[in-house]
Amino acid sequence: MTDTGTLTTPTGSRVAPPVLGGLGLFTVLLGAALPLIDFFIVNVALPTIGRDLNAGEAVLELVVAGYGVAYAVLLVLGGRLGDLFGRRQFFLGGMAAFGLTSLACGLAPSAWTLVAARVAQGAASAAMLPQVLATIQSATSGPRRAKAMGLYGATAGLSMVAGQILGGVLVAADIAGTGWRSVFLVNVPVVIVGLVLAARAVPETRSQHPEPVDTLGTVLLAVSLLALLAPLTEGRAAGWPLWTWLSLALFPLAAAAFYLVERRKDRSGRTPLVPPSLFELTSLRRGLVMIVPFSIGFSGFMFVIAVALQRGAGLGPVPAGLALAPMAVVFLAVSLCGPRLVARHGTRVVTVGGIVQAVGVTLLALAAWRSWPDLGVRELLPGAAVAGAGQALQLPVIFRIILSEVPPARAGVGSGVMITTQQSALALGVATLGSLFLALVPSHGMRDALVTTLLVQLAGVALTTALSLRLPRTIS
Repeated sequence: MTDTGTLTTPTGSRVAPPVLGGLGLFTVLLGAALPLIDFFIVNVALPTIGRDLNAGEAVLELVVAGYGVAYAVLLVLGGRLGDLFGRRQFFLGGMAAFGLTSLACGLAPSAWTLVAARVAQGAASAAMLPQVLATIQSATSGPRRAKAMGLYGATAGLSMVAGQILGGVLVAADIAGTGWRSVFLVNVPVVIVGLVLAARAVPETRSQHPEPVDTLGTVLLAVSLLALLAPLTEGRAAGWPLWTWLSLALFPLAAAAFYLVERRKDRSGRTPLVPPSLFELTSLRRGLVMIVPFSIGFSGFMFVIAVALQRGAGLGPVPAGLALAPMAVVFLAVSLCGPRLVARHGTRVVTVGGIVQAVGVTLLALAAWRSWPDLGVRELLPGAAVAGAGQALQLPVIFRIILSEVPPARAGVGSGVMITTQQSALALGVATLGSLFLALVPSHGMRDALVTTLLVQLAGVALTTALSLRLPRTIS
Protein backbone atom coordinates (compact mmCIF):
# COMPACT_ATOMS: atom_id res chain seq x y z
CA MET A 1 0.00 0.00 0.00
CA THR A 2 1.28 3.49 -0.78
CA ASP A 3 1.16 6.35 1.66
CA THR A 4 -2.17 7.37 0.19
CA GLY A 5 -3.64 3.93 0.71
CA THR A 6 -3.33 2.45 -2.81
CA LEU A 7 -2.52 -1.25 -2.76
CA THR A 8 0.52 -2.42 -4.73
CA THR A 9 0.90 -6.01 -5.88
CA PRO A 10 4.26 -7.85 -5.91
CA THR A 11 4.56 -7.11 -9.66
CA GLY A 12 4.18 -3.38 -9.05
CA SER A 13 0.65 -2.98 -10.47
CA ARG A 14 -1.87 -1.00 -8.50
CA VAL A 15 -5.36 -1.90 -7.41
CA ALA A 16 -8.11 0.14 -5.80
CA PRO A 17 -7.35 1.47 -2.32
CA PRO A 18 -9.15 -0.12 0.65
CA VAL A 19 -12.54 1.36 1.49
CA LEU A 20 -14.12 1.31 4.94
CA GLY A 21 -17.85 0.73 4.41
CA GLY A 22 -20.71 1.34 6.80
CA LEU A 23 -20.52 -2.06 8.50
CA GLY A 24 -16.74 -1.77 8.80
CA LEU A 25 -17.06 1.69 10.36
CA PHE A 26 -19.61 0.38 12.85
CA THR A 27 -17.23 -2.45 13.75
CA VAL A 28 -14.16 -0.30 14.36
CA LEU A 29 -16.28 2.17 16.37
CA LEU A 30 -17.44 -0.77 18.49
CA GLY A 31 -13.76 -1.54 19.04
CA ALA A 32 -13.19 2.08 20.04
CA ALA A 33 -16.07 2.04 22.52
CA LEU A 34 -15.03 -1.05 24.48
CA PRO A 35 -11.74 0.24 26.00
CA LEU A 36 -13.25 3.62 26.93
CA ILE A 37 -16.33 2.06 28.49
CA ASP A 38 -14.11 -0.21 30.55
CA PHE A 39 -12.04 2.69 31.85
CA PHE A 40 -15.15 4.15 33.52
CA ILE A 41 -17.41 1.14 34.05
CA VAL A 42 -15.68 0.14 37.29
CA ASN A 43 -16.18 3.52 39.04
CA VAL A 44 -19.61 2.64 40.45
CA ALA A 45 -18.64 -1.04 40.94
CA LEU A 46 -15.61 -0.36 43.17
CA PRO A 47 -17.50 -0.41 46.53
CA THR A 48 -19.03 -3.80 45.65
CA ILE A 49 -15.66 -5.17 44.45
CA GLY A 50 -14.02 -4.03 47.69
CA ARG A 51 -16.61 -5.82 49.85
CA ASP A 52 -16.63 -9.02 47.81
CA LEU A 53 -12.85 -9.39 47.47
CA ASN A 54 -11.94 -7.82 50.81
CA ALA A 55 -9.80 -5.23 49.03
CA GLY A 56 -8.50 -2.03 50.59
CA GLU A 57 -8.59 1.39 48.97
CA ALA A 58 -5.03 1.17 47.61
CA VAL A 59 -5.75 -2.13 45.83
CA LEU A 60 -9.04 -0.80 44.45
CA GLU A 61 -7.20 2.19 43.02
CA LEU A 62 -4.90 -0.28 41.27
CA VAL A 63 -7.95 -1.89 39.63
CA VAL A 64 -8.50 1.47 37.90
CA ALA A 65 -4.89 2.64 37.61
CA GLY A 66 -3.42 -0.70 36.44
CA TYR A 67 -5.70 -0.66 33.41
CA GLY A 68 -5.15 3.01 32.65
CA VAL A 69 -1.36 2.99 32.98
CA ALA A 70 -0.85 -0.17 30.87
CA TYR A 71 -3.22 1.27 28.29
CA ALA A 72 -1.41 4.63 28.10
CA VAL A 73 2.11 3.19 28.12
CA LEU A 74 1.56 0.78 25.20
CA LEU A 75 -0.70 2.84 22.90
CA VAL A 76 2.01 4.36 20.70
CA LEU A 77 3.70 0.96 20.36
CA GLY A 78 0.34 -0.55 19.39
CA GLY A 79 -0.07 2.06 16.66
CA ARG A 80 3.43 1.46 15.32
CA LEU A 81 2.97 -2.33 15.24
CA GLY A 82 -0.31 -1.90 13.37
CA ASP A 83 1.48 0.21 10.75
CA LEU A 84 4.16 -2.47 10.50
CA PHE A 85 2.19 -5.74 10.46
CA GLY A 86 -1.29 -4.66 9.36
CA ARG A 87 -3.96 -2.71 11.22
CA ARG A 88 -6.80 -5.16 10.64
CA GLN A 89 -4.65 -8.00 11.95
CA PHE A 90 -3.77 -6.11 15.11
CA PHE A 91 -7.36 -4.95 15.55
CA LEU A 92 -8.56 -8.56 15.46
CA GLY A 93 -5.80 -9.73 17.79
CA GLY A 94 -6.34 -6.88 20.23
CA MET A 95 -10.10 -7.45 20.30
CA ALA A 96 -9.67 -11.18 20.92
CA ALA A 97 -7.20 -10.46 23.74
CA PHE A 98 -9.61 -7.88 25.18
CA GLY A 99 -12.35 -10.52 25.30
CA LEU A 100 -10.10 -13.07 27.02
CA THR A 101 -8.78 -10.59 29.58
CA SER A 102 -12.35 -9.38 30.27
CA LEU A 103 -13.26 -12.99 31.01
CA ALA A 104 -10.25 -13.22 33.34
CA CYS A 105 -11.41 -10.05 35.15
CA GLY A 106 -14.92 -11.42 35.54
CA LEU A 107 -13.66 -14.73 36.96
CA ALA A 108 -10.92 -13.24 39.19
CA PRO A 109 -10.88 -15.06 42.56
CA SER A 110 -8.95 -12.35 44.42
CA ALA A 111 -8.23 -8.64 44.30
CA TRP A 112 -4.65 -9.05 43.11
CA THR A 113 -5.74 -11.46 40.37
CA LEU A 114 -8.22 -8.80 39.25
CA VAL A 115 -5.46 -6.17 39.20
CA ALA A 116 -3.26 -8.43 37.03
CA ALA A 117 -6.15 -9.13 34.66
CA ARG A 118 -6.91 -5.40 34.41
CA VAL A 119 -3.28 -4.66 33.47
CA ALA A 120 -3.51 -7.30 30.73
CA GLN A 121 -6.84 -5.84 29.62
CA GLY A 122 -5.22 -2.42 29.30
CA ALA A 123 -2.46 -3.91 27.13
CA ALA A 124 -5.09 -5.54 24.88
CA SER A 125 -6.87 -2.19 24.54
CA ALA A 126 -3.58 -0.59 23.50
CA ALA A 127 -3.25 -3.11 20.66
CA MET A 128 -6.82 -2.58 19.45
CA LEU A 129 -7.67 1.10 19.77
CA PRO A 130 -4.92 2.79 17.69
CA GLN A 131 -5.97 0.70 14.70
CA VAL A 132 -9.42 2.32 14.73
CA LEU A 133 -8.28 5.83 13.89
CA ALA A 134 -5.47 4.59 11.65
CA THR A 135 -7.97 2.54 9.61
CA ILE A 136 -10.33 5.52 9.34
CA GLN A 137 -7.45 7.74 8.19
CA SER A 138 -6.23 5.20 5.63
CA ALA A 139 -9.53 3.86 4.23
CA THR A 140 -11.69 7.00 4.03
CA SER A 141 -11.29 10.42 2.47
CA GLY A 142 -13.07 13.75 2.07
CA PRO A 143 -16.58 14.08 3.52
CA ARG A 144 -16.66 10.38 4.47
CA ARG A 145 -13.58 10.84 6.61
CA ALA A 146 -15.04 13.95 8.24
CA LYS A 147 -18.23 12.03 9.04
CA ALA A 148 -16.28 9.02 10.34
CA MET A 149 -14.09 11.20 12.57
CA GLY A 150 -17.19 12.95 13.89
CA LEU A 151 -18.74 9.59 14.72
CA TYR A 152 -15.51 8.48 16.39
CA GLY A 153 -15.53 11.56 18.61
CA ALA A 154 -19.20 11.01 19.43
CA THR A 155 -18.47 7.36 20.25
CA ALA A 156 -15.54 8.29 22.51
CA GLY A 157 -17.46 10.88 24.51
CA LEU A 158 -20.61 8.81 24.78
CA SER A 159 -18.65 5.71 25.84
CA MET A 160 -17.06 7.53 28.76
CA VAL A 161 -20.46 8.56 30.13
CA ALA A 162 -22.27 5.35 29.15
CA GLY A 163 -19.62 3.24 30.88
CA GLN A 164 -20.50 4.70 34.25
CA ILE A 165 -24.25 4.35 33.64
CA LEU A 166 -23.88 0.78 32.41
CA GLY A 167 -21.72 -0.13 35.40
CA GLY A 168 -24.41 0.97 37.83
CA VAL A 169 -27.16 -0.90 35.99
CA LEU A 170 -25.18 -4.15 35.74
CA VAL A 171 -24.10 -4.16 39.39
CA ALA A 172 -27.66 -3.56 40.58
CA ALA A 173 -29.12 -6.12 38.17
CA ASP A 174 -26.88 -8.84 39.65
CA ILE A 175 -27.40 -11.03 36.58
CA ALA A 176 -27.37 -14.71 37.59
CA GLY A 177 -25.75 -13.70 40.86
CA THR A 178 -22.64 -12.33 39.13
CA GLY A 179 -22.81 -8.92 40.85
CA TRP A 180 -19.85 -6.72 39.89
CA ARG A 181 -18.39 -9.46 37.68
CA SER A 182 -21.00 -8.74 35.02
CA VAL A 183 -19.34 -5.38 34.21
CA PHE A 184 -16.47 -7.40 32.73
CA LEU A 185 -18.30 -10.52 31.52
CA VAL A 186 -20.64 -8.41 29.37
CA ASN A 187 -17.67 -7.72 27.09
CA VAL A 188 -17.30 -11.36 26.03
CA PRO A 189 -20.39 -11.71 23.79
CA VAL A 190 -19.82 -8.21 22.40
CA VAL A 191 -16.25 -9.15 21.44
CA ILE A 192 -17.43 -12.35 19.72
CA VAL A 193 -19.85 -10.33 17.58
CA GLY A 194 -17.13 -7.75 16.90
CA LEU A 195 -14.65 -10.38 15.74
CA VAL A 196 -17.16 -11.88 13.29
CA LEU A 197 -17.99 -8.44 11.86
CA ALA A 198 -14.34 -7.35 11.69
CA ALA A 199 -13.32 -10.47 9.80
CA ARG A 200 -15.95 -9.65 7.17
CA ALA A 201 -16.02 -5.86 6.94
CA VAL A 202 -12.76 -4.24 8.06
CA PRO A 203 -10.18 -3.81 5.24
CA GLU A 204 -6.48 -4.44 5.78
CA THR A 205 -4.23 -1.38 5.68
CA ARG A 206 -0.56 -0.88 6.49
CA SER A 207 2.25 1.47 5.60
CA GLN A 208 4.06 0.64 2.34
CA HIS A 209 7.31 1.59 4.04
CA PRO A 210 7.05 -0.20 7.40
CA GLU A 211 9.11 1.41 10.12
CA PRO A 212 10.92 -0.84 12.60
CA VAL A 213 10.10 -0.68 16.28
CA ASP A 214 12.19 1.82 18.25
CA THR A 215 13.10 -0.33 21.25
CA LEU A 216 14.99 2.33 23.22
CA GLY A 217 12.30 4.92 22.55
CA THR A 218 9.58 2.49 23.63
CA VAL A 219 11.38 1.75 26.92
CA LEU A 220 12.00 5.45 27.67
CA LEU A 221 8.39 6.40 26.91
CA ALA A 222 7.15 3.59 29.15
CA VAL A 223 9.48 4.68 31.97
CA SER A 224 8.37 8.32 31.58
CA LEU A 225 4.66 7.55 31.72
CA LEU A 226 5.03 5.05 34.56
CA ALA A 227 7.14 7.51 36.56
CA LEU A 228 4.38 10.12 36.26
CA LEU A 229 1.16 8.12 36.38
CA ALA A 230 2.00 5.44 38.96
CA PRO A 231 2.74 7.79 41.90
CA LEU A 232 -0.09 10.18 41.05
CA THR A 233 -2.69 7.41 40.88
CA GLU A 234 -1.43 5.42 43.88
CA GLY A 235 0.26 8.05 46.03
CA ARG A 236 -2.71 9.29 48.06
CA ALA A 237 -4.09 5.82 48.85
CA ALA A 238 -0.59 4.54 49.77
CA GLY A 239 0.17 7.53 52.01
CA TRP A 240 2.78 9.10 49.68
CA PRO A 241 5.73 6.81 50.56
CA LEU A 242 9.28 7.59 49.44
CA TRP A 243 8.98 5.70 46.14
CA THR A 244 6.26 8.07 44.92
CA TRP A 245 8.52 11.12 45.31
CA LEU A 246 11.50 9.34 43.75
CA SER A 247 9.29 8.33 40.83
CA LEU A 248 8.05 11.89 40.29
CA ALA A 249 11.66 13.12 40.40
CA LEU A 250 12.56 10.54 37.74
CA PHE A 251 9.81 11.69 35.36
CA PRO A 252 11.44 14.88 33.95
CA LEU A 253 14.77 13.06 33.52
CA ALA A 254 13.17 10.14 31.66
CA ALA A 255 11.04 12.49 29.54
CA ALA A 256 14.08 14.57 28.59
CA ALA A 257 16.05 11.43 27.69
CA PHE A 258 13.14 10.21 25.55
CA TYR A 259 12.95 13.52 23.67
CA LEU A 260 16.71 13.66 23.03
CA VAL A 261 16.85 10.06 21.78
CA GLU A 262 13.84 10.58 19.49
CA ARG A 263 15.19 13.88 18.11
CA ARG A 264 18.59 12.33 17.35
CA LYS A 265 16.97 9.41 15.52
CA ASP A 266 14.67 11.73 13.59
CA ARG A 267 17.53 13.98 12.46
CA SER A 268 19.72 11.06 11.46
CA GLY A 269 17.04 9.61 9.19
CA ARG A 270 16.23 6.65 11.41
CA THR A 271 12.71 5.92 12.65
CA PRO A 272 11.83 7.06 16.18
CA LEU A 273 8.78 5.78 18.05
CA VAL A 274 7.33 9.32 18.18
CA PRO A 275 8.91 11.46 15.46
CA PRO A 276 9.46 14.99 16.86
CA SER A 277 8.86 16.27 13.31
CA LEU A 278 5.23 15.16 13.75
CA PHE A 279 4.80 18.02 16.22
CA GLU A 280 5.69 20.52 13.52
CA LEU A 281 2.08 20.08 12.38
CA THR A 282 0.32 23.06 13.95
CA SER A 283 -3.07 21.35 14.08
CA LEU A 284 -1.68 18.29 15.89
CA ARG A 285 0.42 20.28 18.35
CA ARG A 286 -2.29 22.72 19.38
CA GLY A 287 -4.98 20.06 19.45
CA LEU A 288 -2.92 17.88 21.79
CA VAL A 289 -2.40 20.81 24.15
CA MET A 290 -6.18 21.27 24.28
CA ILE A 291 -7.01 17.63 24.86
CA VAL A 292 -5.06 17.55 28.15
CA PRO A 293 -7.15 19.96 30.31
CA PHE A 294 -10.35 18.72 28.64
CA SER A 295 -9.67 15.06 29.50
CA ILE A 296 -8.42 15.84 33.01
CA GLY A 297 -11.68 17.66 33.74
CA PHE A 298 -13.85 15.00 32.11
CA SER A 299 -12.44 11.98 33.93
CA GLY A 300 -12.03 13.84 37.21
CA PHE A 301 -15.70 14.85 37.13
CA MET A 302 -16.87 11.32 36.33
CA PHE A 303 -14.91 9.85 39.26
CA VAL A 304 -15.87 12.55 41.75
CA ILE A 305 -19.58 12.56 40.92
CA ALA A 306 -19.72 8.75 41.27
CA VAL A 307 -18.18 8.92 44.76
CA ALA A 308 -20.23 11.94 45.85
CA LEU A 309 -23.58 10.51 44.76
CA GLN A 310 -22.98 7.08 46.33
CA ARG A 311 -21.10 7.90 49.52
CA GLY A 312 -22.44 11.39 50.16
CA ALA A 313 -25.94 11.56 48.70
CA GLY A 314 -26.64 7.90 49.52
CA LEU A 315 -27.72 6.87 46.03
CA GLY A 316 -27.43 3.29 44.81
CA PRO A 317 -25.42 2.31 41.73
CA VAL A 318 -28.36 2.71 39.33
CA PRO A 319 -29.54 6.18 40.44
CA ALA A 320 -25.91 7.34 40.60
CA GLY A 321 -25.33 6.17 37.04
CA LEU A 322 -28.65 7.42 35.67
CA ALA A 323 -27.98 10.89 37.09
CA LEU A 324 -25.58 11.28 34.15
CA ALA A 325 -28.06 10.02 31.53
CA PRO A 326 -29.03 13.56 30.42
CA MET A 327 -25.36 14.29 29.70
CA ALA A 328 -25.06 11.16 27.55
CA VAL A 329 -28.27 11.79 25.59
CA VAL A 330 -27.47 15.42 24.84
CA PHE A 331 -23.84 14.60 23.99
CA LEU A 332 -24.97 12.09 21.37
CA ALA A 333 -27.57 14.40 19.84
CA VAL A 334 -25.29 17.44 19.62
CA SER A 335 -22.18 15.57 18.45
CA LEU A 336 -24.07 14.26 15.41
CA CYS A 337 -24.57 17.89 14.34
CA GLY A 338 -20.84 18.62 14.69
CA PRO A 339 -19.66 18.02 11.10
CA ARG A 340 -22.28 20.39 9.68
CA LEU A 341 -21.51 23.06 12.24
CA VAL A 342 -17.76 22.83 11.58
CA ALA A 343 -18.33 23.01 7.82
CA ARG A 344 -20.28 26.24 8.34
CA HIS A 345 -18.46 27.92 11.21
CA GLY A 346 -15.02 26.30 11.35
CA THR A 347 -13.20 25.55 14.59
CA ARG A 348 -14.88 28.40 16.45
CA VAL A 349 -17.43 25.70 17.24
CA VAL A 350 -14.89 24.46 19.81
CA THR A 351 -14.76 27.88 21.47
CA VAL A 352 -18.55 28.04 21.68
CA GLY A 353 -18.52 24.52 23.12
CA GLY A 354 -16.13 25.61 25.86
CA ILE A 355 -18.41 28.48 26.84
CA VAL A 356 -21.45 26.19 26.87
CA GLN A 357 -19.61 23.60 28.98
CA ALA A 358 -18.58 26.32 31.44
CA VAL A 359 -22.24 27.25 31.90
CA GLY A 360 -23.09 23.59 32.49
CA VAL A 361 -20.37 23.07 35.11
CA THR A 362 -21.49 26.26 36.87
CA LEU A 363 -25.07 24.95 36.99
CA LEU A 364 -23.81 21.64 38.43
CA ALA A 365 -21.87 23.47 41.16
CA LEU A 366 -24.95 25.57 42.03
CA ALA A 367 -27.12 22.45 42.18
CA ALA A 368 -24.67 20.76 44.54
CA TRP A 369 -24.50 23.87 46.73
CA ARG A 370 -28.26 24.40 46.95
CA SER A 371 -29.68 20.88 46.98
CA TRP A 372 -27.13 18.76 48.86
CA PRO A 373 -27.60 15.94 49.79
CA ASP A 374 -30.78 15.64 47.69
CA LEU A 375 -28.99 15.25 44.37
CA GLY A 376 -30.46 13.13 41.62
CA VAL A 377 -31.46 13.25 37.98
CA ARG A 378 -33.87 16.18 38.49
CA GLU A 379 -31.38 18.40 40.34
CA LEU A 380 -28.45 17.62 38.04
CA LEU A 381 -30.40 17.58 34.76
CA PRO A 382 -29.94 21.23 33.65
CA GLY A 383 -26.20 21.31 34.35
CA ALA A 384 -25.52 17.81 33.02
CA ALA A 385 -27.45 18.48 29.80
CA VAL A 386 -25.75 21.82 29.12
CA ALA A 387 -22.29 20.45 29.98
CA GLY A 388 -22.91 17.47 27.68
CA ALA A 389 -23.81 19.81 24.82
CA GLY A 390 -20.62 21.81 25.34
CA GLN A 391 -18.44 18.70 25.48
CA ALA A 392 -20.02 17.40 22.26
CA LEU A 393 -19.05 20.60 20.46
CA GLN A 394 -15.44 20.14 21.57
CA LEU A 395 -14.23 16.53 21.75
CA PRO A 396 -15.15 15.18 18.27
CA VAL A 397 -13.86 18.35 16.60
CA ILE A 398 -10.56 18.30 18.52
CA PHE A 399 -9.96 14.72 17.39
CA ARG A 400 -10.49 15.75 13.77
CA ILE A 401 -8.16 18.72 14.15
CA ILE A 402 -5.33 16.68 15.69
CA LEU A 403 -5.25 14.12 12.86
CA SER A 404 -6.26 16.40 9.98
CA GLU A 405 -2.71 16.89 8.65
CA VAL A 406 -1.16 13.55 9.64
CA PRO A 407 -0.18 11.65 6.45
CA PRO A 408 -1.84 8.21 6.05
CA ALA A 409 1.56 6.48 6.25
CA ARG A 410 1.88 7.78 9.82
CA ALA A 411 -1.76 7.28 10.75
CA GLY A 412 -0.89 4.62 13.33
CA VAL A 413 1.71 6.63 15.19
CA GLY A 414 -0.41 9.80 14.93
CA SER A 415 -3.47 8.14 16.41
CA GLY A 416 -1.28 6.43 19.04
CA VAL A 417 0.18 9.77 20.15
CA MET A 418 -3.28 11.34 20.34
CA ILE A 419 -4.87 8.51 22.31
CA THR A 420 -1.83 8.24 24.61
CA THR A 421 -2.15 11.93 25.42
CA GLN A 422 -5.87 11.57 26.03
CA GLN A 423 -5.52 8.40 28.11
CA SER A 424 -2.71 9.85 30.23
CA ALA A 425 -4.84 12.94 30.86
CA LEU A 426 -7.82 10.77 31.81
CA ALA A 427 -5.64 8.98 34.37
CA LEU A 428 -4.32 12.33 35.61
CA GLY A 429 -7.87 13.60 36.02
CA VAL A 430 -8.79 10.78 38.39
CA ALA A 431 -5.48 11.20 40.22
CA THR A 432 -5.57 15.01 40.59
CA LEU A 433 -9.22 16.04 40.87
CA GLY A 434 -10.09 12.77 42.59
CA SER A 435 -7.32 13.22 45.16
CA LEU A 436 -8.29 16.87 45.71
CA PHE A 437 -11.90 15.90 46.35
CA LEU A 438 -11.06 13.03 48.72
CA ALA A 439 -8.52 15.19 50.58
CA LEU A 440 -11.10 17.95 51.15
CA VAL A 441 -13.91 15.70 52.37
CA PRO A 442 -12.64 15.15 55.96
CA SER A 443 -12.14 18.84 56.69
CA HIS A 444 -14.79 20.53 54.51
CA GLY A 445 -17.52 17.93 54.14
CA MET A 446 -18.78 16.21 51.00
CA ARG A 447 -20.78 19.14 49.63
CA ASP A 448 -18.04 21.75 49.86
CA ALA A 449 -15.46 19.29 48.54
CA LEU A 450 -17.69 18.60 45.50
CA VAL A 451 -18.34 22.29 44.82
CA THR A 452 -14.64 23.15 45.16
CA THR A 453 -13.65 20.38 42.77
CA LEU A 454 -16.24 21.55 40.24
CA LEU A 455 -14.85 25.09 40.44
CA VAL A 456 -11.33 23.75 39.77
CA GLN A 457 -12.75 21.89 36.77
CA LEU A 458 -14.35 25.16 35.66
CA ALA A 459 -10.90 26.74 35.59
CA GLY A 460 -9.76 23.91 33.32
CA VAL A 461 -12.73 24.55 31.02
CA ALA A 462 -11.74 28.22 30.85
CA LEU A 463 -8.19 27.20 29.87
CA THR A 464 -9.49 24.87 27.14
CA THR A 465 -11.72 27.65 25.80
CA ALA A 466 -8.82 30.10 25.68
CA LEU A 467 -6.57 27.58 23.92
CA SER A 468 -9.26 26.98 21.29
CA LEU A 469 -8.71 30.52 19.99
CA ARG A 470 -5.26 29.38 18.72
CA LEU A 471 -6.64 26.54 16.59
CA PRO A 472 -6.54 26.79 12.79
CA ARG A 473 -9.84 28.31 11.65
CA THR A 474 -10.57 25.50 9.19
CA ILE A 475 -9.90 21.74 9.14
CA SER A 476 -8.05 20.40 6.12
